[in-house]
Amino acid sequence: MMTERNLTMLVDFYELTMGNGFLENGRGEEIAYFDMFYRKAPDNAAYAIAAGLEQVIDYIRSLKFTEDDLDYLRGRKLFCEEFLEYLRNFRFTCDVWAVPEGTPVFPHEPILTVRGPAIQAQLIETMVLLSINHQSLIATKANRIVTAAQGRPVMEFGSRRAQGYDGAVYGARAAYIGGCAGTACAIADTAFSIPALGTMAHSWVQMFPTELASFEAYAKVYPDDCTLLVDTYNVLKSGVPNAIKVFKKLEEQGHRGRGIRIDSGDIAYLSKRARKMFDEAGLPYIQIVASNSLDEYIIRELIAQGAKIDSFGVGERLVTSRSEPVFGGVYKLAAVEENGEIIPKIKVSENEIKITNPSFKTVWRLFDRDTGMALADVLTLHDEVIDDSAPYEIFDPVQTYKRKTVTNFRAHRLLVPVFEKGECVYECPSLPEVQCYCRAQLATIWDEVKRFENPQNYYVDLSQKLWDLKHSLLSRKYEA
Repeated sequence: MMTERNLTMLVDFYELTMGNGFLENGRGEEIAYFDMFYRKAPDNAAYAIAAGLEQVIDYIRSLKFTEDDLDYLRGRKLFCEEFLEYLRNFRFTCDVWAVPEGTPVFPHEPILTVRGPAIQAQLIETMVLLSINHQSLIATKANRIVTAAQGRPVMEFGSRRAQGYDGAVYGARAAYIGGCAGTACAIADTAFSIPALGTMAHSWVQMFPTELASFEAYAKVYPDDCTLLVDTYNVLKSGVPNAIKVFKKLEEQGHRGRGIRIDSGDIAYLSKRARKMFDEAGLPYIQIVASNSLDEYIIRELIAQGAKIDSFGVGERLVTSRSEPVFGGVYKLAAVEENGEIIPKIKVSENEIKITNPSFKTVWRLFDRDTGMALADVLTLHDEVIDDSAPYEIFDPVQTYKRKTVTNFRAHRLLVPVFEKGECVYECPSLPEVQCYCRAQLATIWDEVKRFENPQNYYVDLSQKLWDLKHSLLSRKYEA
């Protein structure tokens, strides 16, 4: 757990001005429904990995406006005293549903839904988006990189290039959810028990009179955990030969060296030559670690070229998701209540992708009973139940004239209760449990959907009732 901080004021200012406006217009306690979802996955992928829910929960549980916060707001001369008093006595009373962290999620389906008084539901928007957007982005990127590594461990090495210290720590957390084996960030180990890993920098080698002397000094301190950085001067002429000398000496002392790291040059070529040199020296157990601005595409190419790499250290291109550093999650009003009746709301746009799905909804994932594989997701109104004892017809999300009848399937609700009337009813699993869950859920998604280029469309359909509701609202809006 990270050191507790009061992040209540980590809001966009308009959350506060709107809250004040709702109250002054007598609508602060009006029940509103908001959905958090994304429209397009990063890197032209078909899916993303949901992450960041635990930090949303921590934020909501600790919401409290201090007297300093209230003095600041009073000084802005925009807020009535009744609103400031509301904030002084603030208590979160909303209901929240969310998909568990580690769940593969698809465009336009709610990752998190909030129901409650408009002021409260609006207030948490910024932190919901900040936490889930950031960690879902990094978890998704990490998963792509781990997939490219084809079973070889991937370590997150990006702290020094992250966007600030929270970016480093929570980036490491998200990368672990996405499948990374560990991190170079020590505080992420203390906070989240993510294995902290690392060996030496080039400065270690340069501090000693010779490369060999630096290797010997390191091996003396860490005889059973000795990984040597071999590219400070020349990988094949000095780095690997000196590493062989040190590892052979360790054998004589009853120890086994662990490996080498190559951080520059033609890694495919150097790793193959190094592997041959170690094998010929009778050191087949020595592992080869590769680093240096890697991503899923470079790793895929290295493996295709026959590189002899046992694990990867990936830094800036993972922790910043350099190829597409924004996860475009949004938080949109879906409905309000009037006298206990749910009144659906829709956002209309010239840009079709920005048209929202209205009303209070839930998400179902349909699994083939024989293979266990995911067949499709379906958004329904909250009180609909998908009968998995009968065939179910769904539509292709892109080519809507294409229909698919699903039989012999199991229907599973993705959204689970997190808060009920402001009380947290969800027990966050441990991070290793989240990682295992993510791995298991991804195993139910077909490889064709997970491929990097031109992934197969995954069906995310609307139930007939929701489809009819959406199009009736669109007809009214366009007529207006």
